[in-house]
Amino acid sequence: MKNIFSFLKPYKIPISVAYSLTMIELMVELLLPFFLGKMINDGVMNKDLDTIMMWGFIMIGLAFTAFIAGIFNSFFASHTSLGFAYDIREKLFHKIQSFSFANLNQYPTSGLVTRFTNDVRQLQNTIFMALRIMAKAPLIVIGGVVMAFIVNGRLALIFLITVPLLVVFIVWVLKVASQMFDKVQSRVDNVNRVMQENLAGMRLIKAFLRRSHEEERFTKANSDLATMTRSTFRFIEASMPILLFVMNLSLIFILWYGNSLAVSGQTSVGDVVAIVNYALRVAMAISMFTFIILAFSRAKASAERLDQVLRVNVDLVDYQDARDEAAVPSGKIEFDDVSFKYPNQKEPVLEDISFQVNPGEKLAIIGATGSGKTSLFQLIPRLYNVKNGTIYIDDEPITSYTLEQLRRSIGYVPQNPLLFTGSVTDNIAWGKEKASQEDVFQAARDAQIHDTIMDLPDQYDTKIGQKGVNLSGGQKQRISIARALIRRPKILMLDDSTSALDLATESRLLDAIQHDDCTTLIITQKISTAMSADRILLLNYGEVLALGTHDELLEQSSLYRRIVESQFGKELPDVT
Repeated sequence: MKNIFSFLKPYKIPISVAYSLTMIELMVELLLPFFLGKMINDGVMNKDLDTIMMWGFIMIGLAFTAFIAGIFNSFFASHTSLGFAYDIREKLFHKIQSFSFANLNQYPTSGLVTRFTNDVRQLQNTIFMALRIMAKAPLIVIGGVVMAFIVNGRLALIFLITVPLLVVFIVWVLKVASQMFDKVQSRVDNVNRVMQENLAGMRLIKAFLRRSHEEERFTKANSDLATMTRSTFRFIEASMPILLFVMNLSLIFILWYGNSLAVSGQTSVGDVVAIVNYALRVAMAISMFTFIILAFSRAKASAERLDQVLRVNVDLVDYQDARDEAAVPSGKIEFDDVSFKYPNQKEPVLEDISFQVNPGEKLAIIGATGSGKTSLFQLIPRLYNVKNGTIYIDDEPITSYTLEQLRRSIGYVPQNPLLFTGSVTDNIAWGKEKASQEDVFQAARDAQIHDTIMDLPDQYDTKIGQKGVNLSGGQKQRISIARALIRRPKILMLDDSTSALDLATESRLLDAIQHDDCTTLIITQKISTAMSADRILLLNYGEVLALGTHDELLEQSSLYRRIVESQFGKELPDVT
């Protein structure tokens, strides 16, 4: 909580002004019953019209002053709450951008989206209400009790019994409600997750006729959310009748006891009316406590969820000896006894991996599903840190480069190409800051997508839907490759990124890449693609099984021979 509300520090002045205006409203609230009692005692009871008019004008003037103060208070409260929400969203986005893959695995996407939207909005609304009315409610209770004692201490004694009891009760409700709202927010995450998966997989759902199954999943998630929310609101709403019951008993006692004192001449009618007004104001303020408890309970749960993300220890940072001015000069890669396992996993994905790729060399990496190919790729740009061993880039440990310098030298095309909403140009130019139009054209030509783009309705200005829904798989792959090529990287990594291309297009693309002075790593399942590489690395269960040219692997590895035979559909002659 303290970490989250530290974002209010830049707004000390508007907060101070807002609370000053709140104090003006509060003073008016507390003075009006006192002056009303004076009007009754000095004017009404004595039938003095001038006194009645005097106190009436004073009360109208005070009410107008409170009205103006309330308008300006709303302005400063809005300014503070909106600025607070803006700042925390900025910080949250910046923090998530620094996450490693291991950090991202701690939180589902739906949970992060809920934090950006529901949780921040809840805190924003609470800050506004805190500056506008929440602070005034407890002060009205305290001030009302004090003023009641100033008017008539005997009548005000009832407040010493009821108010402390109600405060203890409210604190207990706040504690329980906060825990319940934390559970509500987790169920909101679950609903968002189901919705997100359904929207992303709508085509698959329709193809497999799983609509009814997905409706059941959503109904269950939605029902859990509704049940938890209902229970939470019922608990909080149940506190309202208890608060009002106790305060109404106090009001009845004041009326009965005040009437007795007035009849016996021990107090005036004006004092009784003033105390009744203070009791009504205290009762209204306490009735607002249910709303305040509701808001603060939700805000507390939201603040804790945001604080969890902001306090995440990012495990991928620049090492102290990293040279910021360093750049990858040629693209030589060496793995020296590298082992790796994913966080919270017992078994290593890669074990004692050692090999070397020379500058400008093209290395194909093949292996069965789960052999560790993609995991190996993710270690080169330090998306994960190795567990044991060392990776060298141009004979320097990978940790001697800053993350920015290292990744600027790498063009990475993931297994599942991701395109952003925008034009074709926007998506290709995304790979390089300040890319020129000619850079975009050349990258598209090298990726063998230029002619296809020119056939689109608006050519390079054609809008791409979310995740490239209006493009084919091959088109998305080639645009993703163009996005990597525009960087003119020293190291190019293609993670099965040509699987949707025909052999002729793939061949032209690989030939175009050869003209760039870069080291190329290609994960592929196609032997025809592997044969075009200078050497082939065969992985099996996280270990290097063989490394060499196509002909050398045919001699060295029976597994490689079986893969070749399965793809070419014939048994190869024995090599002896």
